[in-house]
Amino acid sequence: MNPSTPPVAELVGVTQRYGALTALDTLDLAVRPGELLALLGPNGAGKSTSISVLLGLVRPQSGQAQLFGRDPQDVASRRRIGVMLQSAALPATLRVGELLRLTASYYPAPRPLAESAALAGVEDLLARPYGKLSGGQQRRVQFALALCGWPDLLFLDEPTVGMDIEARQKLWAAIRTLVGEGCAVVLTTHYLEEAEALAQRVVVMGQGRVITEGSVDELRGRVGLTRIRCLSDLDADAVAGWTHVTAAGREEGRLVVTTAAAESVLRRLLDADIALSELEVRRAGLAEAFVELSRQDREAA
Repeated sequence: MNPSTPPVAELVGVTQRYGALTALDTLDLAVRPGELLALLGPNGAGKSTSISVLLGLVRPQSGQAQLFGRDPQDVASRRRIGVMLQSAALPATLRVGELLRLTASYYPAPRPLAESAALAGVEDLLARPYGKLSGGQQRRVQFALALCGWPDLLFLDEPTVGMDIEARQKLWAAIRTLVGEGCAVVLTTHYLEEAEALAQRVVVMGQGRVITEGSVDELRGRVGLTRIRCLSDLDADAVAGWTHVTAAGREEGRLVVTTAAAESVLRRLLDADIALSELEVRRAGLAEAFVELSRQDREAA
């Protein structure tokens, strides 16, 4: 992945309004060849609108959108992408194998059906009607359909919703395989551990613009938060009100505290509960960084 290489997808100064609502505010966004870009943000941040504009489903009111240096509605550009949106209306009576063959027929040199099915983990579903599948199985089929045309760029919008842990991890492995083949991926997800596990670059959006971007480690470093985890009977709500505490709650029976002043908060925890045990201190993850960056953006607004 070379930053100097022309992007495979790009928004330049794109603005999109719906009445009084500004969905995108002079947004600049670029997807580099062979990278996995995670697009994060709260509901209404502009993630789905950005993808719609890049796909040519929505024309920007101002600014420019390009796919592979062309108009997103250009057929040659569209043949180089794969898309898995949050919802898909597929014929319920068609069998999975029929859906894969139909979709593959739209491409001049499609990926072999068996390979698409294996990557998506749907080999055992090929003879079953799509409408008879569970929600998680349907998502895996939709992923297989997105792979049919050997895409150079793959859009995955909340791809693992409805999947169990095992299916989610298998899909992660498939995504890593595709990136290893040189496919660029744009991922939107509310599962921040998913972005943390997969993304080479993260863009955090808010109010239709980019708040910040960088690697997962760079985003963690920008907020300087520490996560403290321990066994304690202290009231989490009371701890959340302490000075320097960003957040406090309970996970699996343990008190979890996020802070930008670990030493001070640690001293207070130990003073407040002499029975405190199983103490763990580590740098906050992407989830805590995302929450803090979004909070800072709201306060700035």
